[in-house]
Amino acid sequence: MNGVPNFSPAPRIRWYHKAFAVFFALFTIELGVFLVVAPWTGIWDRNALAKLAPRCYELWLSPYVRGAVSGVGIVNLWVALAEVIALRRYWVK
Repeated sequence: MNGVPNFSPAPRIRWYHKAFAVFFALFTIELGVFLVVAPWTGIWDRNALAKLAPRCYELWLSPYVRGAVSGVGIVNLWVALAEVIALRRYWVK
């Protein structure tokens, strides 16, 4: 406590940190693309989950719900982009 800052050494980055970051980025890209595209294809209409509740099926087919799901996909793509940019932390010194 003599006014000198106590610097700790940088944490050691191991191979599994890099692998997890790459797989997370790939997963978020894939999920984001699926959530953006799927509500506007025939897959969305033939979904067994939506047919479990017939009263909600009309809501399921609503453009507002499809747009909301696509919006979540866009947010997921944004997270993926941020993660891809953050991958530089492992290779840039």
